Amino acid sequence: VGCAKIYSILLAEAEGFAHLHFHIVPRHADIPAEFRGPRVFGYLGRADSERVSDEDMDALARRLQTHPALSRTGLDRRDP
Repeated sequence: VGCAKIYSILLAEAEGFAHLHFHIVPRHADIPAEFRGPRVFGYLGRADSERVSDEDMDALARRLQTHPALSRTGLDRRDP
């Protein structure tokens, strides 16, 4: 994706959530310092015009679902 780094963030904090929650976040070289590291979540709640569209997010999710490294037995969410 042309990024300088990739953040891999694991969360399992919120009460009532008995699962792990992963965020894979590309960090581009020009991201302002105030949004680096865990502060990347400061981008949440931005105006729709500043966000990736739902269609683009859905397209990425479809690509990830069919990626060979993620579709092995046990990792495919469609497996019972």
